[in-house]
Amino acid sequence: MLIGALVISLVIGMLARRHNKGGYGTQVRSIGHAKIGAAIASNWMSAASFLGIAGVFFLQGYFAFAYILGWTGGYILLLVLMGSQIRRFGKYTAPDFVEARYDSSVARVFSAIIAIVIALIYCVAQYKGIGLIFAWMFGIDYTQALLFGILVTFVFITVAGALKATRNLQMHYLVLILSFVIPLMLIAKKLGYNWLFPQFSYGRALQDLPEKISSDYLFPWTFGTPYEWIALCFTLMVGTAGLPHVLSRFYTVPNNRDARWGVVWGLFFIGLLYWSAPAFGAFAQSWLVTSGTTLDPTAAKALADIIVIKTAEWVGLNSILVSILAVGGVLVAISTIIGLLVSAAGVVSYDIYYRLINPNASERRLTLVAKIVTLILALLVLVIAVNPPGLIAQITAVAFALAGNTLFPVFLLGIWWDRTNKHGAIAGMLVGTIITFAPILLGSLIPILPKVLPPTSSALIGAPVVILTMIIVSRLTPPPPEHLRRFLVEKVHSP
Repeated sequence: MLIGALVISLVIGMLARRHNKGGYGTQVRSIGHAKIGAAIASNWMSAASFLGIAGVFFLQGYFAFAYILGWTGGYILLLVLMGSQIRRFGKYTAPDFVEARYDSSVARVFSAIIAIVIALIYCVAQYKGIGLIFAWMFGIDYTQALLFGILVTFVFITVAGALKATRNLQMHYLVLILSFVIPLMLIAKKLGYNWLFPQFSYGRALQDLPEKISSDYLFPWTFGTPYEWIALCFTLMVGTAGLPHVLSRFYTVPNNRDARWGVVWGLFFIGLLYWSAPAFGAFAQSWLVTSGTTLDPTAAKALADIIVIKTAEWVGLNSILVSILAVGGVLVAISTIIGLLVSAAGVVSYDIYYRLINPNASERRLTLVAKIVTLILALLVLVIAVNPPGLIAQITAVAFALAGNTLFPVFLLGIWWDRTNKHGAIAGMLVGTIITFAPILLGSLIPILPKVLPPTSSALIGAPVVILTMIIVSRLTPPPPEHLRRFLVEKVHSP
């Protein structure tokens, strides 16, 4: 089934090739608001959405709503604050925007490095998802499964590159959402709940749980403090609004109206997935109680990231339907890895190698550099993924914290405050990077640091500090060129 799905994906990608492309292979064309929304949702879906969210709900119940509210709320933030303005600015990538807005190659390179690090952290979560699913599929050790999964991914990248096959985002979304929702409906039916709309009927499953389990599952602060919940929710919101591959969807639509309505439809399509994820967690808990199975915390945590597959297996779903869930998880992880690695390699080859090292490099040489960098980045991520530092959703949240502490303030002030200059942007990105990684690197030396700045939730403090840093540094240094300030007024904020 997996081989068949990958072959079909290649064929559809070949049929979907377009020649009217903008920078970095992005497409600039009108395809309708719903299709734009499906493309946004497809671009968004990853192992964190398909596997990780249900796992966090399985373990932490109500506390996991911070992930859903944060990740969907970030799109509201984009819609209100930046969607139309980014489209009017007319640049295709985050480094493009930073250099054009701040007139600084140093700021561009800094933002490019941040985008690469975000991609690497994001990829670690995808690698873990692939490793867990292949370990379950073939009954092998996680490390062996991880290596096998990476081999499959590289073969797919190589073949897709040779065939020049692109991803059909709308078809990709349709396949993934059906592979997620249809098994959920049948799981609900197996457990005796309303199967037609399991997203809205899983409350009964929670009511049927024993009072102790139900109260723990539903009470907001069983698994974290109010500060931790609010910090996580806020971090994921601003991180979503600053994530490079999310922002790129706004550069590549033909007009502002499409940008706004694309977000609205994108929220609906993403919502279909996020309305379903809590049900997987609740149904898993329901089956454990009904069957009399108990899991100690270590065993529960080990199963959490593939709980969507285990739930289908536990309730006795047909093996083909269980396989559909597993294949969907592999597909979403592979497509996300490919997108992130290719994008990061393009940033290295163009923004760093071409712009700083060899301005006379030919297209062929840049392609070779990109391929070498893709391999190096993939191996680097593999080293980290062998011993993943947390759940899939938690690893992904660190990438959002970095985006929220660095790129979000740079975009926000770059659009809405014409006095922001390159000195402020560079200082802000530096401070944001330090705030993101300080609790991870220095947490053992300064125990209070991870409590004040949780690695997954540091932007609640970090983003305001970075914004304040940018304002102070910009005020103390010369203003940006007049033509940039005029461009913001006349083009970016024009009706």
